[in-house]
Amino acid sequence: MTACIVGWAHSRFGKLEGETLEGLITKVAVDALDHAGIGPDDVDEIVLGHFNAGFCAQDFTASLVLQADDRLRFKPATRVENACATGSAAVRQGIRAIDANAARIVLVVGAEQMTTTPGPEIGKNLLKASYLPEDGETPAGFAGVFGKIAQAYFQRYGDQSDALAMIAAKNHKNGVDNPYAQMRKDFGYEFCRQESEKNPFVAGPLKRTDCSLVSDGAAALVLADTSTALKMRRAVAFRANEHVQDFLPMSKRDILAFEGCEQAWNQALKKAGVTLDDLSFVETHDCFTIAELIEYEAMGLAKPGEGAKLALDGTTAKDGRLPVNPSGGLKAKGHPIGATGVSMHVLTAMQLAGEAGGIQVPGAKLGGIFNMGGAAVANYVSILDRIR
Repeated sequence: MTACIVGWAHSRFGKLEGETLEGLITKVAVDALDHAGIGPDDVDEIVLGHFNAGFCAQDFTASLVLQADDRLRFKPATRVENACATGSAAVRQGIRAIDANAARIVLVVGAEQMTTTPGPEIGKNLLKASYLPEDGETPAGFAGVFGKIAQAYFQRYGDQSDALAMIAAKNHKNGVDNPYAQMRKDFGYEFCRQESEKNPFVAGPLKRTDCSLVSDGAAALVLADTSTALKMRRAVAFRANEHVQDFLPMSKRDILAFEGCEQAWNQALKKAGVTLDDLSFVETHDCFTIAELIEYEAMGLAKPGEGAKLALDGTTAKDGRLPVNPSGGLKAKGHPIGATGVSMHVLTAMQLAGEAGGIQVPGAKLGGIFNMGGAAVANYVSILDRIR
């Protein structure tokens, strides 16, 4: 273990009227340093996760973190992106700086402001996370890409509408008690299962309740090397942090297997020396309910085509054998692209520190995280363990 999370901050996610990207970034940066009990002078490096892709006119954003405090001036700051896994890419870059002994303390921020962009442009921006020569004309944008995945899954394994509705209902129920969540409403299974005026089909078999939200928001965490972390208020260690990148064209892969996700999980579990049975909970990337379903299989919880059983029998419910997305996931919490991966790490650290409030998983000891960019193209898995 070379890196630990020693402090964090999280904004509310949603349509944040009157907010700016700069304001989101600077607020969580200040709050994360305060939470860690350190000052700007202690920071050796800054990493910002910010996807953008047209959401914000200000496309050179790494130095916006410096606006949080003049004492951050002249600190090295880099913006990274890897589609919807941008936040986890930022976390990984921070860890690698510590691994290389290039930094002792790293401030990682993830942020996105999406809701100020007109609807049609949002769709075009998100579609840039796909392979445009094949998918650039997909109706309904990125939702259309996952609609095609869902349709193909149904064709291979049968209609899974019941399971998708159960996943949506589970995550919305979990999100009710998350103060950062964009949508804190328990819709119930029947609403999520039935097509209606308020829950129409969006793409293929995916309805509105199967799709994550367009969001503004930011999250930040402070990383420190282990020896430094053990002298601080709290230390949540990375037992593993793995990154696997797959082909961008879906035509070059079995898109129903999420092989990059499987590989990342296998590497992370081996590195951590644990099994899925050792995990207390998982935060996984439910950009669409079909993604969470396939991820059950890719991570090894179920055989191919049998992920639905876990949703339907309560295995992944908050009180189940392995709670998945106790935060409400992207489905209820929201999905500001650059902030998502950082948010997942913050909320997992909160669980392990016993500071998760209403979404707390009782007795949480070991947490798993899966964050992906594109359709299982950029795949990041972390396994976290509190050591102080």
